[in-house]
Amino acid sequence: MNDQPYLIPFTSCQFEEEIKKSVFITYLAHTPDVAAAKDFVEMVKAKHADARHNCWGFVAGRPDDSMKWGFSDDGEPSGTAGKPILAQLSGSGVGEITAVVTRYSGGIKLGTGGLVKAYGGGVQQALKLLQTIEKKITTQLQLELDYGFMPMVQSLMSQYSATEVSAEYSDQVRIVIEIERLQVAEFTQSVINKSGAKAQVTPLKGQ
Repeated sequence: MNDQPYLIPFTSCQFEEEIKKSVFITYLAHTPDVAAAKDFVEMVKAKHADARHNCWGFVAGRPDDSMKWGFSDDGEPSGTAGKPILAQLSGSGVGEITAVVTRYSGGIKLGTGGLVKAYGGGVQQALKLLQTIEKKITTQLQLELDYGFMPMVQSLMSQYSATEVSAEYSDQVRIVIEIERLQVAEFTQSVINKSGAKAQVTPLKGQ
């Protein structure tokens, strides 16, 4: 599994332009999975049910995970809409993103080259407006330790930007934390070293 963080959309955005009397409206949104991507496409289609075409593309996971890519020309000539949209998204380095480009035709034919430029260009312009944030890949660890080690663990959690998910206090403290995957090995080693191997750190199954 790839533990490297990647960019995702922070907010939705749109870009509109008119080309030879055709109006192109590009929508970008954060869609964390394929189902969310398809839902967003359907939402825009419903909003612009009177438009001639609602073409789309999505990267519904890591930017480099082509298993979660999809696109549609929605009635435009093959290869003139969906592929240019997807090409802009996959080249942007942003993951979990869907683009829908709505076209209201003005009656003037753009030709295949014109369509490729219009659909790809709209997404390119919208991407310039898009605000992104970094998505860190996290996992959960369970720690079992004596009460005396809590200040040390809390200090390390702060140092490694880990957050507490749950805690149980009995004869020992048992806490579950969430931490970036890239930090797990170093954090675990620090806990073991500073507790003299008395504190236990266990990755939670399914994480």
